[in-house]
Amino acid sequence: MAIQKPSIPKGTRDFSTDEMLKRDYIFETVKSVFRKYGYLPIETPAMENLSSLLGKYGEEGDKLLFKVLNSGDFLSKTDENILQEKNSIKLTNQISEKGLRYDLTVPFARYVVQHRNDINFPFKRYQIQPVWRADRPQKGRYREFFQCDVDVIGSNSLLNEYELLQIIDEVFIKLDLNIEIKLNNRKILSGIAEFIGHQDKIIDITVAIDKLDKIGLEKVNEELLTKGLPQEAIEKLQPIILLKGTNLEKLAKLKEVLKTSEIGLKGIEEIEQVLDYLNVKQIKADLELDLTLARGLNYYTGAIIEVKSKDVSIGSICGGGRYDDLTGIFGLDDVSGVGVSFGADRIYDVIFQLNKFPENSENSSKVLFLNLGNQEEKYILPILSKIRELQINAEIYPENAKMKKQMAYADKKNIAYVVIIGENEIKENKLTLKNMNSGEQKMLNQNELIDFLGKEFIN
Repeated sequence: MAIQKPSIPKGTRDFSTDEMLKRDYIFETVKSVFRKYGYLPIETPAMENLSSLLGKYGEEGDKLLFKVLNSGDFLSKTDENILQEKNSIKLTNQISEKGLRYDLTVPFARYVVQHRNDINFPFKRYQIQPVWRADRPQKGRYREFFQCDVDVIGSNSLLNEYELLQIIDEVFIKLDLNIEIKLNNRKILSGIAEFIGHQDKIIDITVAIDKLDKIGLEKVNEELLTKGLPQEAIEKLQPIILLKGTNLEKLAKLKEVLKTSEIGLKGIEEIEQVLDYLNVKQIKADLELDLTLARGLNYYTGAIIEVKSKDVSIGSICGGGRYDDLTGIFGLDDVSGVGVSFGADRIYDVIFQLNKFPENSENSSKVLFLNLGNQEEKYILPILSKIRELQINAEIYPENAKMKKQMAYADKKNIAYVVIIGENEIKENKLTLKNMNSGEQKMLNQNELIDFLGKEFIN
């Protein structure tokens, strides 16, 4: 009987050592910028209670939650009528109390409420962990992927939005990626819904227009019609969401259109304040006020931010916004927060396609000591320890294998230098250092080796 080849679920991936080194390069780059701005790490469980997750992401988001079956005989306590009815939604609510987290923001809000007495507000945290969505897998879209979130909660100040834009700019400068930042405000969207006379349809409007780039204006209008928005209101909406010009020109036109909308004018005021801060310290990335940007998540109440690569078409690689009411759903009112999430997997794909990973991100060990026998091992180990004490990655081949095999190992791992110590080298208290790129070899003593490697690899 043939053994079935093992596999993994669709939308998930294994990562090789080379891939992990590249991913670590992204994570370390992001972390270094987060810490520079005063953010500190936390972690939350992969699973959350479904009561914490449901209703936070809108109807479409709820459908993408991975639900976890209750432990034990979960059917024994299930209503027999529900079993007979064969209604999957009702049944799932009976047999599943937990789910895999959909994002890191809602678990963060739950964490803040649960640990409110231990937190110093404003609380600045970053979090780098996987999330799961039962989405249809495709290029740039996975069912399991990592997010790198940075949030500050307990402050209404728009300085936080300004600093998040600075963080975004600095991260992508360090990663050597050309980006464009889209900026909007949920209050402006509410003002627009008010202006066309359908404030009650704000969710339907934002969900639809957020798809403009993906499905085009005609399809957006069709979706708005199916949601009950009359043709007159849709026509009134068109010139607003398609406004052209500079950011200041768009704001000037919006002020005129939304002059009777208090909430709309408040959103414009907030955007103007953020832009005013940016006049003090400009960012290098292109920044555009995009009135179609809605981000689709119901919990945003103020600024909305989205980042796209200018060189690779892959969708959003970073996004976020302000949320004023999120902790309120867990019993802690009047605590405003704002944050953005960097999509590590899409960022990886962009850097990979552009071939912009630095060469040293692929190298683990810098030095390999060949293993030519027991006597040589004992001679090598003290030297190896001294090199590692200098924080230089180094290793010894674990077995006395053929030299060709050991050299091939070094070559496949892109190890820069190989150290060869045989019987003659031990007698002379010397060693042979081989440069794996040039093929050059030279004889050194231990101190000369350590001095050479220190100059080569220590900044």
